[in-house]
Amino acid sequence: MNPDAILTIFSFLFGLALGSFANVCIYRLPLGRSIVCPPSSCPHCGQQIKFYDNIPLLSYLLLKGKCRVCGHPISAQYPLVELSMGLISLALFIRYGASYQYILYLLFTGSLVVITFIDLHHQIIPDVVSLPGIAVGFLSSFFLISVSWIDSVIGIVAGGGALLVIAIIFEKLTGREGMGGGDIKLLAMIGAWMGWKALPFIVLVSSLAGTIIGGGALLITGKGYGVRIPFGPFLAMGTLIYFFFGSMILQWYSRLFF
Repeated sequence: MNPDAILTIFSFLFGLALGSFANVCIYRLPLGRSIVCPPSSCPHCGQQIKFYDNIPLLSYLLLKGKCRVCGHPISAQYPLVELSMGLISLALFIRYGASYQYILYLLFTGSLVVITFIDLHHQIIPDVVSLPGIAVGFLSSFFLISVSWIDSVIGIVAGGGALLVIAIIFEKLTGREGMGGGDIKLLAMIGAWMGWKALPFIVLVSSLAGTIIGGGALLITGKGYGVRIPFGPFLAMGTLIYFFFGSMILQWYSRLFF
């Protein structure tokens, strides 16, 4: 096997390992617990998980999705997050190779995965993820090829400012909070990493996805439109779509209408 193939496989395995760490962040950050210690344990019986039961994807399959000690079912979220990070890492490595851009964008996309699942579970976006993400995104703009530091600064202001204006208008018209502060900081973080030019596409796709998926889910469950739907996962979805497929979609759109 040639070295390139070995590195490509390693990038997938590295992503799986990061996915396992992302699961720790998803579970512990909303609880205000350390993501470093104590070691991972079953959330139901409290038994510390042995290293051979903590292998990404493989352990879940071998244990048939249950804790070895208490037999309680393990959430399918764990292998889903691990697999998602493995595929994202693989895609980034194929695009950028073993470079600093691969590492930086893996950090950014990994934070989007963490934010997505925390927002789905708790309807919050922790400042401990989004605020450092803004700072790191701006600093990364001095090294990334696709985004200049000026684009990053405008992206931060435009991203956070746009949602803030929308939130104020919505609250004035309806008397209800339509956009949380976490969403505003998240879009500012996205603007820092992606630049301001990406924001119209991301907001449009996120809004459409939120309307279709979120509205459909409310209709199916019969909960009604008064229920608050977390917008963070849709912003993350729109960002990943733009990151990996944005140029192809925009080229297709240009050929279609121009």
